[in-house]
Amino acid sequence: MSERLFIFDTTLRDGEQVPGCQLNTIEKIEVARALEALGVDVIEAGFPVSSPGDFNSVREISKAVSAPTICALTRAVERDIDVAADALALAKHKRIHTGIGVSPEHIYSKLKSTPDAIVERAVAAVKYAKKYVEDVEFYAEDAGRADEAFLARVVEAVIKAGATVVNIPDTTGYCLPEQYGAKIKYLMEHVDGVHKAILSTHCHNDLGMATANTLSGVINGARQVEVTINGIGERAGNTSLEEVVMALRCHKHLGIDTGINSKGLTSVSRLVSSLMNMPVQANKAIVGRNAFAHSSGIHQDGVLKDRGNYEIIDPKDVGLDESVIALTARSGRAALHHRLDLLGIKLEQHELDEVYEKFLVLADKKKDVRDDDLLYLVGDTTGEKVQKHLKLKYLQILSGTLVPTATVIVEIGGMERTATSTGNGPIDAAVRAIKSLIQEKVLITEFLIQAMNRGSDDVGRVHMRVCNGENCMHGFSAHTDTVRASVEAFVDALNLLGVTGKKEE
Repeated sequence: MSERLFIFDTTLRDGEQVPGCQLNTIEKIEVARALEALGVDVIEAGFPVSSPGDFNSVREISKAVSAPTICALTRAVERDIDVAADALALAKHKRIHTGIGVSPEHIYSKLKSTPDAIVERAVAAVKYAKKYVEDVEFYAEDAGRADEAFLARVVEAVIKAGATVVNIPDTTGYCLPEQYGAKIKYLMEHVDGVHKAILSTHCHNDLGMATANTLSGVINGARQVEVTINGIGERAGNTSLEEVVMALRCHKHLGIDTGINSKGLTSVSRLVSSLMNMPVQANKAIVGRNAFAHSSGIHQDGVLKDRGNYEIIDPKDVGLDESVIALTARSGRAALHHRLDLLGIKLEQHELDEVYEKFLVLADKKKDVRDDDLLYLVGDTTGEKVQKHLKLKYLQILSGTLVPTATVIVEIGGMERTATSTGNGPIDAAVRAIKSLIQEKVLITEFLIQAMNRGSDDVGRVHMRVCNGENCMHGFSAHTDTVRASVEAFVDALNLLGVTGKKEE
């Protein structure tokens, strides 16, 4: 029987530190529920003291999921711990994650302190957190560059103070696998009472060795790994959850495994990629679109004879199907339904009909329609079920050397209304025209257009954050016409805000 390795997912905390990848609370709950279904043991939901948004996200995630432990990050500061405990109040299983820097760089340069003072602060933080929760994790920040003897002293002290998990982060991604593994081994052999707590890895990918370092730590005694979906995170990212899980499944001789349902890896990867507007690189291990693609004739021949010639993982084990159906404008509903089914997408008949009509329009414009295209077509059709007060019925743009002018027809409460406006560009003109038809003042605070694959015929995915006073919502749309996608994203956000039209004069 395999020994259990605990999965600590920090996609919603460390992963969200990627610039431009912040999620709203509703999106975070969606990811948290997907992580729960995947089988992660711990979800690090945020850093509550850092902002009201993070505090609210931790509290709402605590209510939304029940199986995983919900963890909140703090510094070794009493106020941080107070706020974290408050945010976690409704969690069924709760953990406070507190800590402090332990490397010479952090002790002397960052914290302007001394080793003795660091030990005192570490112990005090753990004891203070234990007043609120039984499950306290301590992080020894920048342990990758710390002196081993001092690191052992800190780890021993916090375990005696009540820490149930001790995190040994390679914060800067400095270590080589042999170095990091040796550090974990040293702690296992030199810390009195080490078996009273779980040692955890938390490796960054600055030198491209986060997964290798994590596995080296596990082989040498760590029994929790801190990871993110798709390996996203600060700077070059964190250890990838899917890589660790599947590496251990491939190397069963290690006798260590996780409780992860690996067949959900691909769908969760795509969810995170979509919500964070951060495409997964094509050659990304396990979940990249080329991870199980074979273009070489020699490879194709080998795979057809026996998949094991070139594949060490069965695609079905990570939620993929080896079957390939080329989708073109001549494909029927049955072919589209089959491909969506392979992607794990279940649609009602009317939803399939709507997606199919959009698919035909897209297929006429593109040489091939890929899975990413289908996912965004589906998202555009089956997004949040909100009451649509406004529906874009018609859009015409006059631009080029002329002053950009937009004419829109918007259905408002079943009645079609028309407006025309000029602007600094075609999108601005269309937005101004729609604004003239609504009764509230709204402001676009974020606007992102992203190409999903490549080429001038590509699908453009638009994300737009629109605010009505302090109430803000995120609108999304995808289309090969980026102006249309932008206007549809604006209308999507207005519907989420509950905006209605002006009354007729």
